Amino acid sequence: MENLIPLTLGIGPASIGLIAVVALIIFGPKKLPEFGRAAGQTLKEFKNATNGIMDDDKKDEPKEK
Repeated sequence: MENLIPLTLGIGPASIGLIAVVALIIFGPKKLPEFGRAAGQTLKEFKNATNGIMDDDKKDEPKEK
């Protein structure tokens, strides 16, 4: 268990804050919501696609009697 990669990958709250400030400076306050919305839609589509694949796999499995 000691060799497992931590889920945070070494990114703490200070690092996330710094990334947010740099993104705000680079893209500006008007573009950030658009990027967040696009990222959210992409994740939603990915989740729906993976759920669809998993559902297809469940349908293909033979039922045990």
